[in-house]
Amino acid sequence: MDRLLLEQLAGEALRELLGAVRGTLFCRSTAERLRRSVEPLLPLVEGLGPHAGQRSAGELAELAARVREALDLAHRAALSPRWNVYRAAQLARRMEAADRGIARWLARHAPAHVIGGVRRLRDEADARIGRLERRVEEIAAAAQPPPPALSVPVAPPPQMHKGVPMQMQMPMDAPLTKGSVAAMPVDGPPLKGVAVPAKAGVMAMDMELAEGHEDEGMVGGGLKVAKEKVKEMVMSGGGGWEVVGISGMGGSGKTTLAMEIFKDHKVRAYYNDRIFFETISQSANLETIKMKLWEQISGNIVLGAYNQIPEWQLKLGPRDRGPVLVILDDVWSLLQLEDLVFKFPGCKTLVVSRFKFPTLVSRTYEMQLLDEEEALSVFCRAAFDQECVPKTADKKLVRQVSAECRGLPLALKVIGASLRDQPPKIWLSAKNRLSRGEAISDSHETKLLERMAASVECLPEKVRDCFLDLGCFPEDKKIPLDVLINIWMEIHDLDEPDAFAILVELSNKNLLTLVNDAQNKAGDLYSSYHDYSVTQHDVLRDLALHMSGRDPLNKQRRLVMPRREETLPRDWQRNKDTPFEAQIVSIHTGEMKESDWFQMSFPKAEVLILNFASSVYYLPPFIATMQNLKALVLINYSTTSATLDNLSAFTTLSSLRSLWLEKITLPPLPKTTIPLKNLHKISLVLCELNNSLRGSTMDLSMTFPRLSNLTIDHCIDLKELPSSICQISSLETISISNCHDLTELPYELGKLHCLSILRVYACPALWRLPPSVCSLKRLKYLDISQCINLTDLPEELGHLTNLEKIDMRECSRLRSLPRSSSSLKSLGHVVCDEETALLWREAEQVIPDLRVQVAEECYNLDWLVD
Repeated sequence: MDRLLLEQLAGEALRELLGAVRGTLFCRSTAERLRRSVEPLLPLVEGLGPHAGQRSAGELAELAARVREALDLAHRAALSPRWNVYRAAQLARRMEAADRGIARWLARHAPAHVIGGVRRLRDEADARIGRLERRVEEIAAAAQPPPPALSVPVAPPPQMHKGVPMQMQMPMDAPLTKGSVAAMPVDGPPLKGVAVPAKAGVMAMDMELAEGHEDEGMVGGGLKVAKEKVKEMVMSGGGGWEVVGISGMGGSGKTTLAMEIFKDHKVRAYYNDRIFFETISQSANLETIKMKLWEQISGNIVLGAYNQIPEWQLKLGPRDRGPVLVILDDVWSLLQLEDLVFKFPGCKTLVVSRFKFPTLVSRTYEMQLLDEEEALSVFCRAAFDQECVPKTADKKLVRQVSAECRGLPLALKVIGASLRDQPPKIWLSAKNRLSRGEAISDSHETKLLERMAASVECLPEKVRDCFLDLGCFPEDKKIPLDVLINIWMEIHDLDEPDAFAILVELSNKNLLTLVNDAQNKAGDLYSSYHDYSVTQHDVLRDLALHMSGRDPLNKQRRLVMPRREETLPRDWQRNKDTPFEAQIVSIHTGEMKESDWFQMSFPKAEVLILNFASSVYYLPPFIATMQNLKALVLINYSTTSATLDNLSAFTTLSSLRSLWLEKITLPPLPKTTIPLKNLHKISLVLCELNNSLRGSTMDLSMTFPRLSNLTIDHCIDLKELPSSICQISSLETISISNCHDLTELPYELGKLHCLSILRVYACPALWRLPPSVCSLKRLKYLDISQCINLTDLPEELGHLTNLEKIDMRECSRLRSLPRSSSSLKSLGHVVCDEETALLWREAEQVIPDLRVQVAEECYNLDWLVD
């Protein structure tokens, strides 16, 4: 018996030994197969960055981390000695686990990313078609003689007093000018791994270029000459590394020229499409940009220290792959440039900056201001939508106003647009105001800011204040439209439609750019602002800061840190003993500890914007003194979520009405807390929530007794909502989007009797709506689009007698409608796919005003490899 047992044990041990040896022998081949199957994923993930949007950063970072871990294991396995059986077996098990982890991620998240990409492609196509339609209309209008009623400047009266006040009323329904196009078209397919800069669309104001006419723009021959000279710089030289540059003052068209080099077919052919565009700005995270650029250039992954590229990668990566062009836009210092220049053979760097760097840059093209005729052409396009001065206009007056812009394209566009359709006296007043700016400063740029300020000062007071508020946000960052609209509503006492109308007016005046065709799509009655944003050219931001900073520091209405710094400004500390009268306070730092703050008094502050980049952030202690604070915005620009300290500061914010948290880890909710009685709106974006909500016993209805709007977006760890949300009877809008692990909504959702808008879109794990949703008698809008696992709707859906619109596009598993759907007598609009539209045919016959809109389908997945 003992012998038989020993033989069995020996057999088991032999089999285990043979398995370990086999794992050791095949460990290297397994590692090589894993590397070959996984390595192509990382460039794909990194390439998604510029196109997937900020809201998907958390998911893509998770996948990138898994891929890096797998490649690290493969690299270590390849170097592991064969005799170390234990280490080889251990690595083999870890490689198998990594492979399974990546497979699980793809199975869970890839369908949602595909759907998101499809929606982005559809939106981009709509925007391009809209631009083409507007261009056709402009060409058709240019072919017609100007109508008799066209308001253009005519000869001025013989006498006019110098002190005539300018009362320029900008019409809210002004036509959209070409300069407000959201993004410049790029000829040909997009390049892999190329991030188009946010301000590129704004720079279309400087030099517009029609598709198919790459050498014909607003400045005609001037652009052609500049482009040829820069092309010669980037396409000449030996096989070594070199840095060349484009230099010029803000608004002179530097970025536009760089984008033309980026698009040029000859340049792309010369570099075999290996061209990479990156916007740096004053507050850039250089370590992140450097690693991102290197991984795009070399196709290798940085496995070492976060900001150090291993020498073996530098040798292995770009060798024998041909030349590379790296375009660095908006570089502000030599230290930035030195840190980002790659010095391997064949790499050429094109630096775009307001400054020259002669110690590192071998050749620089200096932007030339426009001559008189070119400037007049630019000005006339902005003011009259044609190349020259209309016959009915006062040519002398038009030329005088154009000349005051001193040949700067951005000034010509902004001032020209501000005078569109204005009467002659307004033109004369504008000329006088511009000419009075001559003696302000010897600096040409400062004088131009003053001239551009003249066009802003003539805006209605609230429109002007809204423009100045834009300077409170970080440079070269997209401004969330929801944040901007909400701030305007709180501090300027505007209704939402009025705030949106001001946004459109500023866009029409070329003072900001709406991204993703926001003017048309975000203007829908039930649209959400979360998918849209605003950008502003850095010169226009400088203008806003310049105008806001005319008063003494403690008297300024907007107290802003112009760029990211590690500590608070010294002049703030010098003036801390005197109360600051700012209505808006904007702070931009890295990690802040308790000792980094000093006490300040803000008795009139109504908005506090905290921009930072760190994993831990201590809330400023002076929040406790902001008794009138209405809106608090926290945006974390780090790659990971941040943990907040000093949360007790919230207990004193009795006047707080709006709270925006982005990329924040929420702590577990306590059982009791001091109620925020006036808080109406909470927005949680890219936050980590699940640990804070799991098992929470907090009575949310007591903590937020007046909460009317709850938004949760891209919180990918959210699996369920606490049922106590259903006790907040004041809720009117719930918006949950891109929460991929959310499986169902609370069963008691029907208790929210005031709920009028329910959005649950891009939640692929959601498989049903609770039946109690049919008790929401005030519900007017239901959005369940991109809920791909939703199989049916509640049977009593017809009880929603006030429902006006349903968006149910891309609900592919929805095969039938409830019989009661024919009772939705108030339903006027359904947006769905073609197959789902067939289900609504019967309801269309009995619902008199029902319109079923078939959403355009687009299965082009080219964005995956952009």
